[in-house]
Amino acid sequence: MSTVVKSPREEFRELLRLAIPIAIAQGGQALMGLVDTLVVARAGTSALAAVGLANALFFAVSGFGMGLMMGFDPLMSQAFGARNSSRARALLWQGGWMSLFAGVVLAGGLLALPSLLPFVGYAEADLTDTRAYLLWRAPSLVPMLAFLMVRSYLQSAASTRALVVATVVANVFNLGADILLVFGGGILPEGFGPLRRIPAMGAEGAALATLLCTLLQLGIILSAVRSISFTGGLPVRRPVGADLKQAARVGIPIGAHLTAEIGVFALAAALAFRLGPASMGAHQIAISYASLSFTIALGIGSAGSVRVGWAVGAHNTPQARLSGFIAFAGGAGFMALSALVFALFPRTLADLAGAQPDVVPLVVPLLIVSSVFQVFDGVQGVGAGVLRGAGETRFTFLANMVGHYGIGLPLSLALGFGLNQGIVGIWWGLCGGLISVALALLWRFHRLSAGTLRPLEA
Repeated sequence: MSTVVKSPREEFRELLRLAIPIAIAQGGQALMGLVDTLVVARAGTSALAAVGLANALFFAVSGFGMGLMMGFDPLMSQAFGARNSSRARALLWQGGWMSLFAGVVLAGGLLALPSLLPFVGYAEADLTDTRAYLLWRAPSLVPMLAFLMVRSYLQSAASTRALVVATVVANVFNLGADILLVFGGGILPEGFGPLRRIPAMGAEGAALATLLCTLLQLGIILSAVRSISFTGGLPVRRPVGADLKQAARVGIPIGAHLTAEIGVFALAAALAFRLGPASMGAHQIAISYASLSFTIALGIGSAGSVRVGWAVGAHNTPQARLSGFIAFAGGAGFMALSALVFALFPRTLADLAGAQPDVVPLVVPLLIVSSVFQVFDGVQGVGAGVLRGAGETRFTFLANMVGHYGIGLPLSLALGFGLNQGIVGIWWGLCGGLISVALALLWRFHRLSAGTLRPLEA
């Protein structure tokens, strides 16, 4: 049992060394979504509204799969913490099978989902672009989940360089592909040959660009796995029921938590869509900015998860406690800076997004609301990560259910529709939910780490 505990300054340096590349990778994923929004916004308000609804549906469905894959996070980090690299490599293979099984099932459900929307009041004519977008986006689920699995392995092994390379390459490719596929090859100058014959695909083009980028990223990081050595015999490459069940026991509550969290924002998007294209467009722009800053906090939370998992695997609870609270401080500090940007430059950010004149008056107050909940959003994002590293996933799900659906959603409905505050009222309700979840997760980690943290595979 290890009892060595780093100083807070040394722990902060170690956290940053791991968090910066992970945060770049996390932020890069959100940046691609933001670029999609910025490009599609220039194709018109209706196209932006369709992409906003489609993305809300996509992440509402994929959130469960993402959480399921995160069930491998504490198992891997604790395996590396216990210096059992062969076990970590075996878990990587099982995660690959899990991503295949879950991705196929969720993609089928995602494609069927738009057919249910007319039963809750959506006009069939308004869903044409949404259906077309999802037709191209659904196939990206399997490689996206596989990417998350390999990323978990690399970050648990502290081998994060490939994540940065994949992020930079994919974002450069995504920008060019978005512009080309959304507006067509006709925008290119003479001399580009066959590329000039590519038709303008509108919202579908953004989805196809995302699919291609996901495959590109997966290929880059898979090549990095070979450089990580492991001791012991070759891992079993076929599906192992016991390993899949163990990961599912940890991952299902995470998936339920992400589904609950993403689901409440998907409901907010659906409510915004009912308020009209301008409200939906404003929601999509504001949520894209908020997601970009939040993914940096998620990166810090993922680094905290790894640091806590290493300490738990080494049976060093005091170090795990320190790692968790340093991660909380780092996430809150970054999000405070993000809050200042949103509060001081909302109009500039709205103009940068190419918001139409009817959308700008709604985007600006939404960014102000976002500035209020930034720090709390960061705390709850980091809290989910450090609790995951400790092997605690059920409480996070319960906190999200109570916070978002017991507090946030009723507030959104009361303010948005009861008091006729529209999309701004809906966002104030979301703000209330995020604050309650953040406080609950901070309390839970404090309480849990005051005792003895034990590895999941003890």
